Amino acid sequence: MQPLTQRQIQILKNVVEEYIQTAEAVGSDNLDRKYNLGVSPATIRNEMAALTNLGYLKQSHTSAGRVPTPKAMRLYVDTLMQEKELSVAEEVSAKQRLLETKEDFDKLMQEATRALSQYTKSLTVAVTEDGEVWHSGYAHILENPEFYNIDVTFQVLSLLEEEKKMRELLILREWSDPVEVLFGQDLGWQNFDPVGIVACRFQSSTHSGTLAVIGPTRLNYPVIIPVVRYFSSLVSEAAR
Repeated sequence: MQPLTQRQIQILKNVVEEYIQTAEAVGSDNLDRKYNLGVSPATIRNEMAALTNLGYLKQSHTSAGRVPTPKAMRLYVDTLMQEKELSVAEEVSAKQRLLETKEDFDKLMQEATRALSQYTKSLTVAVTEDGEVWHSGYAHILENPEFYNIDVTFQVLSLLEEEKKMRELLILREWSDPVEVLFGQDLGWQNFDPVGIVACRFQSSTHSGTLAVIGPTRLNYPVIIPVVRYFSSLVSEAAR
């Protein structure tokens, strides 16, 4: 694979972060105005064209800007982003909410998915090894233009009711990292290409499973990854 130059890496990082914020294709003029790249808009356009040829960006039609591909999102998550940790106040608040329900595992998981949904403004789901499922935040998916497509929304909501598929996705698959980031395009499921998932395992002496956030591929990974990790650690601590 052809290595990227430092300038290409910076432009790609800016495109990804702009796309995460706006859900709109990113143009060279916009990058030139908003980011101090130190090169002309023409040079930015040439670099974006090169990144497109390399499979990191795609262009929906000739007059549009570019949007990052799953390949670009994977590079961003793995090497380019900087996680934004929760504040001490946020950690204390989340811990208090979950520990108040620790005597009842069902209530704990209801509160965990509800609180995680509120923190991330996303659809959240929890699955245990024995197939129990909790979810919260359905309305949040409609805040993202990717889910204005009824076929995509139908597939995501249907997934929540398919225990076997949920176990395959969040329990049975092999994980390379404690927090797993999955892109719908890599799963090969119909109408799942625009979907992104951040998932983290939890483990206690009595229960084990996975806590996950489901949204568009442009999830705000620097924020959501540490939040999911922290909530999973709280469930591991509180589960009885």
